[in-house]
Amino acid sequence: MIYLDYNATTPIDPGVAESMRPFIEEHFGNPSSGHPIGHTARVAIERARASVASLIGGSPEEIVFTSGGTEASNWAIRGVAESLESRGRHIVTSNVEHPATLKPIESLARRGFTKTAVAVDGTGQFDPDEIRRAIQPDTILISVLHAQNEVGTIEPVAEVGRIAREAGVLFHVDAAQSIGKVPVNVEAFHADLVSIAGHKLYGPKGIGALYVRKGVELPPLIEGAHQEGDRRAGTENVIMAVGLGRAAELASSHLPDEPLQALREYFWDGLSSAVGDRVMQNGHPTERLPGTLNVSFPGYVGGELLARLDGVCASTGAACHAGDAKPSAVLTAMGFDRERSVGAIRFSVGRPTTRGEVEAVVSMLEGVLR
Repeated sequence: MIYLDYNATTPIDPGVAESMRPFIEEHFGNPSSGHPIGHTARVAIERARASVASLIGGSPEEIVFTSGGTEASNWAIRGVAESLESRGRHIVTSNVEHPATLKPIESLARRGFTKTAVAVDGTGQFDPDEIRRAIQPDTILISVLHAQNEVGTIEPVAEVGRIAREAGVLFHVDAAQSIGKVPVNVEAFHADLVSIAGHKLYGPKGIGALYVRKGVELPPLIEGAHQEGDRRAGTENVIMAVGLGRAAELASSHLPDEPLQALREYFWDGLSSAVGDRVMQNGHPTERLPGTLNVSFPGYVGGELLARLDGVCASTGAACHAGDAKPSAVLTAMGFDRERSVGAIRFSVGRPTTRGEVEAVVSMLEGVLR
């Protein structure tokens, strides 16, 4: 088995698993309890919060743990809409967003909100000036991703953040795919809200976080008791939060991830050398995630090629669209024809990936295409 689908999810780092073990086997306390057993859990939660904050250049009190990146994005978008509805009902986004952003915006549109989805170019990147022109007097939120999950293109979010700040519009960044792979700094981004997903950076599934800039008020998405500073009710998931905190600490030591970038380039060089003009690379040539290689084999169907790569785990687009025979909406938005879109495969390498694995996949692809 060769796993090349790290954009879909990552394995839990052994150091992360080890950090979680005491809270599975011994420290079972409720962080809200006043006794020593509860205190141990509370200390662990706050250390994890500080670690996540440090990774993105925020403060611990600006980090709220969630069940994942999808909840974080839903809360950011719905929360801003609910709190600022009296001021405006217009949202600006792009046409290559993750469903965790697209779906809540579509839901709000059915309630009378309006949206402007700016287009991207052939590299998958949007123009900040297009976002500037999309802002209206009743715009309350700009919500865009930092890195496109299918093609790996990194978006100019810092420029968008400056535009949002100048216009007095709140700015949400979906950084689920980029955190832990490239530097993310909330101050440099001028971000008010940032979504984080634990399982994308070698942490556990079922845990994420939302960065909420100090002074930004969001109504709680989940109501109940007073956990997370009255911002998200429910007993904290100590085990998973500890794992996310440790994953954040380890991620800091891997940035910038130059070995991953070198491996991806090695993969592309080997593939283009082996099959020549039968393969085309998708995404921005330089502004891209270090481990993402999205390629098209025009004249072939990506899913059928993958089926013949026995034991290779990759995808034909986003993991949540696996098995869908339709062309990728992202590649279509980038202006590609059906042949190029249907023939696409997303390979994404990770820390455990070896050159030998990459070479084996290149050899298999060469054989299949023959």
